[in-house]
Amino acid sequence: MIEPALPEVVRIASDLIRFDTSNFGGGNAKGEREAADYVGDYLRALGLEVEYYEPVPRRTNVVARVPGRDRSLPALVVHGHLDVVPAVAEDWTVDPFAGAVQDGMLWGRGAVDMKNMNAMILTAVADILRAGERPARDLVLAFFADEENGGVEGSALVVRDRPDWFAGATEAISEVGGYSITVDDRRAYLLQVGEKALIWIRLVARGRAGHGSRLHEDNAVTALAEAVAAIGRTRWPIRLTPTTTALLDGLSALTGRDADDPDALAGAAGPAEAFLRSSFRTTTNPTALSAGYKHNVIPERAEALIDVRVIPGTEDEVLAELQEIVGDGIGIETVVRDIGMETPFEGELVEAMVASIGRHDPGVPVIPYLLGAGTDNKALSTLGITGYGFAPLRLPADLDFTGMFHGVDERVPVDSLVFGQQVLADLLRTY
Repeated sequence: MIEPALPEVVRIASDLIRFDTSNFGGGNAKGEREAADYVGDYLRALGLEVEYYEPVPRRTNVVARVPGRDRSLPALVVHGHLDVVPAVAEDWTVDPFAGAVQDGMLWGRGAVDMKNMNAMILTAVADILRAGERPARDLVLAFFADEENGGVEGSALVVRDRPDWFAGATEAISEVGGYSITVDDRRAYLLQVGEKALIWIRLVARGRAGHGSRLHEDNAVTALAEAVAAIGRTRWPIRLTPTTTALLDGLSALTGRDADDPDALAGAAGPAEAFLRSSFRTTTNPTALSAGYKHNVIPERAEALIDVRVIPGTEDEVLAELQEIVGDGIGIETVVRDIGMETPFEGELVEAMVASIGRHDPGVPVIPYLLGAGTDNKALSTLGITGYGFAPLRLPADLDFTGMFHGVDERVPVDSLVFGQQVLADLLRTY
């Protein structure tokens, strides 16, 4: 059990972790309904009107609007997702769905991605409303289903069927930005102003079925294995964008190192190095294999899943090159394709986010970056809403925070959650 003496943001995050909302993809998910009910009950207790939308059974989305002091201003969407990727308990030090707090850390699946931010959103809004205050402008608080499957049964359906939820909104903030990294012993914050495009593909190899003992050259498994290895070993060239160029300039200013070698400069960011390097180029990672049904039967078909993350604007080019890599004998099926985005590191909201961090961690620089993964901001962009990643966390220098996304022993410092709640409440009061 979680001790009541813990900060509320930690208790809420722990409660959310204990809802097993594992999403295996392709429509196979445990569902978000219980977590959505918990969020809805919390929001109703703050005096807010709550709406639910469940277009697919148990894939529950929840929203509430918080009236602002100046309702003539465009509304701000503050959103999170309630699903998580699966966790194999045997691989973890703790039960991934216990929401345990130990060693000053909150542990569990979702502690980083992204039940931490959901708790920060709820408690930041509670801070404002319980004080008898109102945010500067209307807030649309949205908690989506199915983000870990590209939002196919979550945000994509919400923006299609319930655009009224977001009436008057022009900007949004969500996950994977606003957290600190340590660059040559100096702290800096990364503000996410763009996302690579997402393309999930399936490779399909076909051959001739037969007995496993035969001399058999038309083997689908062999063909697939060769294609998967070719893609997995492909090293895509660096292709900078305005955002990644600005990131490198910021790292260069911090370190005094030249920006001509992006990979080497990213190395100064310690554990965040791999996260940053992936934003400089396309990545194509094999993630699943499927073939056969018996040891002595050569199957007719073999499949593999590839997670492709593409520099915005190069989607068709990359797909064509992938076909060249695997050859004409391998079919490529697109399972999910979603847009990439990039927004200038400027404007009133960006200035407000930077200022909010500065009031709680003075003198520490904030640098823009391009997220190598994706968020529900992609879906909101179809409504003309510009999205940013701003889940503020001040983190220890030696914590491999970015490595915990979808990783084992996912955890976040208790103090970081309290910091994030305070910064987020500051932003919502002032912007």
